[in-house]
Amino acid sequence: MIIRTAALGLLLAGRALAQTPPAYLPGDVPKPGPVSLAASADGVPDIARFLLVRTPRAPIPLAKGEGIAFISDVTGVPQLWVMPAEGGFPQQLTYGSGVDWAVAAPAGGILYGADSDGDERVGMYLIDAAGTSERTIVAKSPAFRSEAVWDRAGTRFAYGSTERNGKDFDIWVADLNGTPRRVLEANGTSYAPQAWQPGGSLVILAEPRGEMNDIHLLDVASGVRTPLFTPRAPAHHFGFQWTPDGRGFYFAHDEGRDHPVVAYFDMATKAVRTIAAPARDVLGVRLSDDGRYLAWTENDTGFDRLHIRDLTSGGEVAPPPLPAGTLADMRPIRGSSAFILWVNAARTAGEIWRWDPATGAATRLIAADTPGLDLTRMAEPEPVAFPARDGAPLSGLLYLPAGSARPPVYINVHGGPSAHASAGYSGFIQYLVARGIAVLDVNYRGSTGQGKAFAELNDREKKADEVGDLADAVQWLRASGKVDGSRVAIGGGSYGGYLTNQALGTYPEMFVAGVSIVGVSDWVAALEGASPELKASDKLEFGDISDPKVRAFFAKLSPINNVARIKTPMLVMHGANDPRDPVTESDRLVAG
Repeated sequence: MIIRTAALGLLLAGRALAQTPPAYLPGDVPKPGPVSLAASADGVPDIARFLLVRTPRAPIPLAKGEGIAFISDVTGVPQLWVMPAEGGFPQQLTYGSGVDWAVAAPAGGILYGADSDGDERVGMYLIDAAGTSERTIVAKSPAFRSEAVWDRAGTRFAYGSTERNGKDFDIWVADLNGTPRRVLEANGTSYAPQAWQPGGSLVILAEPRGEMNDIHLLDVASGVRTPLFTPRAPAHHFGFQWTPDGRGFYFAHDEGRDHPVVAYFDMATKAVRTIAAPARDVLGVRLSDDGRYLAWTENDTGFDRLHIRDLTSGGEVAPPPLPAGTLADMRPIRGSSAFILWVNAARTAGEIWRWDPATGAATRLIAADTPGLDLTRMAEPEPVAFPARDGAPLSGLLYLPAGSARPPVYINVHGGPSAHASAGYSGFIQYLVARGIAVLDVNYRGSTGQGKAFAELNDREKKADEVGDLADAVQWLRASGKVDGSRVAIGGGSYGGYLTNQALGTYPEMFVAGVSIVGVSDWVAALEGASPELKASDKLEFGDISDPKVRAFFAKLSPINNVARIKTPMLVMHGANDPRDPVTESDRLVAG
């Protein structure tokens, strides 16, 4: 971690203090140590309590009724845990360096991927629900690998891997007793398996085109790949859910339209039938294991709205009484109509629920681990909308401290950029609000959740327009009368870190403090050094960095060009071993 100066105190003080940044020290990496949670002297809990909230995530209903597994970092490292299906005290299953993903094995147990110290090169391991039997299925190697997709019987699974040449994601199939075999070469592109046809040998593949994709069917028995959806204009297809008989699948797509629709593809006729066409973005699609209930979520300015249809009667089913926030995951329970849900909201910090639409029964199975925090006191966000200077529809979530008149404000800039502000729990945001600082979690152009046209407003050369959205957000805040527009700080991580760097160099007088977390300073170096998976998705949104025109554009756009203009005190943070955005990006900014 590289620290130039602290941002929080400056924001509260109401003015920026002139300070000379300390010399950069290459060995300035923090050393983890024990945390002591002392009582608060001023009635506001210490930031450690907010950051130590541990949320159970990625719930996995186990196929043989052994219980429900999930991932939690309550120990400080993401590990697998399992609890009884009806809820109860969980048991820790894994004790390694960290679990990246996990899926239920149809024949019993859990297949999970784990890397070493966050290097994103996973090995794949099978563990039983008791945690007493574990073995390696695909050994760790220097290759990047995607999440596994099982066949219905649970005898084999498909995954993408760069094993062959270190850059293209080929498709591999592994069984539980044999050596993995490559069934499809990517040849200059990349594929990711999405869903395996029940009772068959067909696997749906996604081929990224920027943030969009083409879709193919792969027969793993013959290795024959058949293009399924390859639109001329960019389109996104996602959420594939095969029917139990394998005769078709449900999914969502935005081909030829601004907002995704929920649709059904018939394997016999090759026809696509629209099931629902909401005026908001569809975020996910799920089908109950018995094939009766089709569920999907829609984005409502950061709040997820659940919809479910009884495919037998055609009628709509009332959603369960969930906390208002995000429905981050929804998994069908095998052999039933029920689902396991992962719900995240400002005042829950993440919960796992069980819900059966056939009976309407909804039960909370496990809540977040909250070290002494009263979650009922967490601030709930207010959806806001305002125009950019060119009329682009900007939006966000505004968090206001209770009982505070015209508080200072922090603009939170999300990463991605293909993401959006969501109404889940954020320890960082809630701590700022508890300290009397308002937060605007802003959706700048290029954010998802409000249509494809808006998401494409920052593609390639249009990226030059993004930074103006942040200045327009400041102007709106000043005009709103809800905050003190003379005390505005800005910060974000990843792409949000880049935009923070860019905003502070473009508008040196606008902000009183900045926080840049793993932010890009030199686009040419960052795009050239990206991982194979990121390079595959970057080509449409950013362009081909080997093209001299593209290279010249991003060289000019890089924040390093304006680093001498940055007057605002900054906190710059970066992981020394970051495999996606190397620490040299922040080193270069600080040294500049």
